[in-house]
Amino acid sequence: MRVVSETRLAEVLGRLPGVPRVVASGNHVAPLHALSILDAAVPEYRLHMLNAPLGIPDREGVTYETSFVGPGMRGHPRLSYVPSRLSLVPALLRDRLVPDVVVLHTTRPRGGTVSLGVEVNILPAAVEAVRARGGLVIAQANRQMPVTYGDAVLPLDAIDLLLEVDEPLPAARVTEPDPVSAAIGERVAALVPEQATLQTGIGAIPDATLSSLAGRQGLRIWSEMFSDGVLALHKAGCLDPDTPITASFCFGSDELYDWVDGNPRVRMLRTEKTNDPALIARHPNLVSVNSALQVDLFAQANASRIGTRVHSGFGGQTDFIVGALHSPGGQAIIALRSWHPKADVSTVVPLLSGPVTSFQHSAIVTEQGCASVWGRDAVDQAQQLVDHAAHPDARDDLREAGRILGLPLH
Repeated sequence: MRVVSETRLAEVLGRLPGVPRVVASGNHVAPLHALSILDAAVPEYRLHMLNAPLGIPDREGVTYETSFVGPGMRGHPRLSYVPSRLSLVPALLRDRLVPDVVVLHTTRPRGGTVSLGVEVNILPAAVEAVRARGGLVIAQANRQMPVTYGDAVLPLDAIDLLLEVDEPLPAARVTEPDPVSAAIGERVAALVPEQATLQTGIGAIPDATLSSLAGRQGLRIWSEMFSDGVLALHKAGCLDPDTPITASFCFGSDELYDWVDGNPRVRMLRTEKTNDPALIARHPNLVSVNSALQVDLFAQANASRIGTRVHSGFGGQTDFIVGALHSPGGQAIIALRSWHPKADVSTVVPLLSGPVTSFQHSAIVTEQGCASVWGRDAVDQAQQLVDHAAHPDARDDLREAGRILGLPLH
């Protein structure tokens, strides 16, 4: 490992041959400073990131590549979308999309290591893949990155060049859930037993769900990610003190980052562990809570596309739904609003307009109610969705469409 200046980093990057594939930390801690240096030094390259934020390099010569589309790549004409479950992206990086350069956002070195902090995800696999082919590993080492443990710990000999920075991380504002999200959160929370293991995402509905669990005891976290809702459960004494909080990345407030920093209760693991359905299934009463853009009368969910446009991707939803259904007492829940406020349409539709992201859920929950679908026949599933999940303004049309689809609804 060698600490370098910006000038020296640019010189090294400027000697890269061909059109390199660059894998970089994604989500909310993209190493934008290092990427700007790379962008100025390399005429043409492929940039692979998960859930890329706004502000990444964008010019002719830069091709985006991802299996989970974030706001920085969404709708872009130079986007190459590679469909994949999140648990299998490390295999893609090893076999099909092998990187030439990996750009990390880490802590400053300490004790012969750095920490990947709040973003572990696919990065350990990317580092292994690039080192196997003799590529380059660059760390943007940030004094303000929280220290986390588990697979976040990376030895310095895994890094070639280290650029020191001192920059605040993007942080989320903690807000009260809106009435619709709060209602959905309460309905989801009612399905969660004591001592359950939870997987949730980020957003108003997951936060409202966790907020509604304030009276439970012995809860555990095994999730792809977590946010301030988990910190609130910790403060309320709801979490099992003997079980580590396990995830692959986190995003939230400055208070969350301060709590995570050096906290031995937080264990950050690589994606192929957190999202492995077999490992997920080992946790009794694992409750997986995910959202979707649409669900249809066959209880299928689309969380990845709006019409022909890729909105996000499979992500970890399929991984956790499969794992949860194989967990003893586990449940796979899709939680969403019954009516899309921007598009002004029902989110419960006769048949998905996009591809199926997941299916065979335990329940579909909206602010209207809870449609129990696991173990019911196709007609009963559809009836549950119309009666308990769909918006009242959509129910008559759904009943009529269901009959055309061979579902004799009443």
